[in-house]
Amino acid sequence: MKYILIIPDGAADYPLDALDGQTAFEAAKTPRIDALAATGRMGTAVTTPADMPCGSDVCSMCLLGYDPRKYHKGRAPLEAAALGIEMGASDWIFRVNFVTVIDGKMQDHSAGHISNAEGRQLLADFAQRVELPGMELFPGVSYRNIMVDRSGERDWSELVTTPPHDIPGQPMRKHLPIGGEHAELLQRMIAESEVLFGDHEINVTRREMGALPATHLWPWGQGTRPNMPSFHDTFGLRGAMITAVDLLAGIAAFIGLDRLDVPGQTSYHDNDYAATGRYTVAAMDKYDFICVHVEAPDEAGHAGDAATKVAAIEAIDQHVVGPIHDALQQKFADDWRILLLPDHHTRVETRKHDPTPVPFLMAGRKVKNVLQRPFTESNARASDLHVAHGHELMEYFLHSGLK
Repeated sequence: MKYILIIPDGAADYPLDALDGQTAFEAAKTPRIDALAATGRMGTAVTTPADMPCGSDVCSMCLLGYDPRKYHKGRAPLEAAALGIEMGASDWIFRVNFVTVIDGKMQDHSAGHISNAEGRQLLADFAQRVELPGMELFPGVSYRNIMVDRSGERDWSELVTTPPHDIPGQPMRKHLPIGGEHAELLQRMIAESEVLFGDHEINVTRREMGALPATHLWPWGQGTRPNMPSFHDTFGLRGAMITAVDLLAGIAAFIGLDRLDVPGQTSYHDNDYAATGRYTVAAMDKYDFICVHVEAPDEAGHAGDAATKVAAIEAIDQHVVGPIHDALQQKFADDWRILLLPDHHTRVETRKHDPTPVPFLMAGRKVKNVLQRPFTESNARASDLHVAHGHELMEYFLHSGLK
């Protein structure tokens, strides 16, 4: 048996005026996904447990079969693992974004998707000029960075931070880090980054080019190293991860999924969708389970861009779902299953995540159809299959009807 999990990140949504009252799934032309829906089963799954934040860290952990209430220790440690950063038992790890704040309000959580080179230079200059005792900064991809507190002296368990993508258009100062003994250190970090970046040559150039400047560093997502059993030990399958996002790659590292590098794969709509499909097909002979994660719909949702969200879903349908489905049928007869679902809703209207149960589609061996309808949020809700604890869906996907 071959099992393929396809995650169009943040693709679910609510009806939008910009799409004549349709969701992005409803507006998109998705003949390959709908063909799977005609033979498979639809339903919904709760991927954000009560009292937990609705983010890709929590939700993706659910999709891979791990209860975040048990294993989630913070988002940043997952991303640090993808970068190969060593984490001690007493270390605290933070995600640090470059952000754009204009007139005191959070304008953009990514500083206009700042380039890797620009981000690395800004971070290096900040580390050289600003003293943060016990802290170590690591550049990531674009606006994403990691900070590790190796002092062993600070307890950050009472700290409250806010993901910048959750507060678009809101006053920055209402969401500064608070709580515990050391929040002031992070507040100072944010303030000093504002001073340093204000007239930095990179931002001068970005403004001249009409791009958003990186006005601040924004720490959030703090946590400690989790202890997670391997996917193989848990489910008995050898698996791989295809993603352009450090968060998913970090989860893969903790649970022993091999990360497969795909040239041309990005987090945005400039992603080489066809390469994503080709590399998944090529990996089928080696792996029993492959998770294929595509970030582009989520980024379009955060940007409030309905048209690009639709285009990303259509590209996933044509270049990812289509080739994968064809290859499974040609090479493995009926010995396969596909599970397709977003990790969460990313609403174009609010530019934020939403914990509404996500629609899912499962097709393949011994999966019987109940509703012969296109794959949409409303059709999934009309199904009789609703998973209250999202992490249990993986067991259902891998073993239901096969034992």
